[in-house]
Amino acid sequence: MIELDEGKTLGAPLKKPEGATWAAPLKVIDRVTYRFDGQGFLKPGFRQIFVVSADGGQPRQVTFGKFDSGGPINFTADSRGILFSSNRNPTWEREPNESEIWRVGIVDGQMTRLTTRKGQDGAPVPSPDGSKIAFVASDDVGRSYEGNDLYVMDADGRNVRRLAANLDRSVGVPQWSADGRSIYFDYVDKGVTKVGRASLDGRVETVVSGLAGGGLDRPYAGGEFSVGRGGVIAYTMGTPEHPADLAVQRGGRTTRLTRLNDGLFAGKTLARVEHLPVTSSYDQKPIDAWIATPPNFDPSKKYPLILEIHGGPHQAYGPAFSTDVQLYAQAGYVVLYTNPRGSTSYGEAFANEIDKKYPGNDYDDLISSVDAAIAKGFVDPNRLYVTGGSGGGVLTSWIVGKTNRFKAAATQKPVINWTSQMLTADGYVGMTQNWFGKMPWEDPEGYWARSPLSLVGNVTTPTLVVVGEEDLRTPVSEAEQYYQALQLKGVPTALVRVPGAGHGGLAARPSQSAAKASAILAWFDRYK
Repeated sequence: MIELDEGKTLGAPLKKPEGATWAAPLKVIDRVTYRFDGQGFLKPGFRQIFVVSADGGQPRQVTFGKFDSGGPINFTADSRGILFSSNRNPTWEREPNESEIWRVGIVDGQMTRLTTRKGQDGAPVPSPDGSKIAFVASDDVGRSYEGNDLYVMDADGRNVRRLAANLDRSVGVPQWSADGRSIYFDYVDKGVTKVGRASLDGRVETVVSGLAGGGLDRPYAGGEFSVGRGGVIAYTMGTPEHPADLAVQRGGRTTRLTRLNDGLFAGKTLARVEHLPVTSSYDQKPIDAWIATPPNFDPSKKYPLILEIHGGPHQAYGPAFSTDVQLYAQAGYVVLYTNPRGSTSYGEAFANEIDKKYPGNDYDDLISSVDAAIAKGFVDPNRLYVTGGSGGGVLTSWIVGKTNRFKAAATQKPVINWTSQMLTADGYVGMTQNWFGKMPWEDPEGYWARSPLSLVGNVTTPTLVVVGEEDLRTPVSEAEQYYQALQLKGVPTALVRVPGAGHGGLAARPSQSAAKASAILAWFDRYK
């Protein structure tokens, strides 16, 4: 819950005359983070923890102060305390990559700091007997990407040690086995979401593979799971041919419990998705990609191709269901999606190939993926199209500034000018610290050199620009800059604004998701 305060005031308001209709009062902002994508302008106050009786009644606040108390939260095993994460330093607003694990007593409100690492510590989960706490943590060394590692410590914060140290993958929220001898966690490996199990002596094994997330528009890796007695695992399972369903694994055998979309897909032919190995032209590094072919695909024919680029840029695509991919393929396009350097699920070194140099050689990986798809023999090299959102929007705009190979492009919620992005986005503190290491006024040339706007003079590709009207992560002004620059240059363009949509919610509503995909296809069809 949010503990509200009255906010700041500057000056004394005029006394309201009797019967007057007074204008709304001034809003005075002095918080470092004062708005957030999906939430808009934040109300004055701080996130605090409250407890309420299981029988109902008045909530009672147990954390206080001008700090946010973060989740996920958990009761201690004896139910006398609550574990949570928080940065309670005086300068916490300027330290987005710092947090510690705390315990607060439910009765006496006593606060105990349990970790002292430099970086983010979170998701504390007590063992069944209450003697230990598992948690995840990432280091803060100023890089653009840091994965979460799995840790365990005694309940009093002593004997902190890292588990699964040889697993170079970011781990999710931990779950204890019923006997307290091992810890389960999810992680993504080369685009595939898996469940791992780490014993307290450091041994790690994979117990489930092929989880799928709840998102539908693009093929992001993801998924959820829970562990029952005897090691029974319930999880969300999916493939490129069907969205997530519930499944249970017992003793190594998997049972699919639901088939929610069988009726929807009955009588329909979906795109077939297959893995496409790629070698980057930059340094011969192997790159993962997937290619979707249209229904009733004939390999003897030549098809137009859409390159679809994921966001983040520290994210990962995988062999997962995607409405965008299926709609594009149904319209007669081969669809290519890939995990260029900078993507997660390949280890921290691969993700940080683009640290302080994004966009960079991820461009070469993407173009190499296109060349690998053309080499299959069924892609028309004269009918290439490119789109992507957020980080993929950045790379889409970068690509059309570097090459004219593509017949048309659709850049979705892009960053166009890194200086204006840093000074208008909601996450500007972390972005300046980790993505550049310097402020825009300290390195204007560096910011400009990585801005797609610096290449707009080269653009001849007809480019559609798409953005949510409530986007605070890559603000509308970024998209408008590009649209207006293309108009000034005389490049065919159009601007699509999605009403009520933020950055993360651009495709949250099915009608808008379908309309967005339809607009992109109509734009590409115009230049077939």
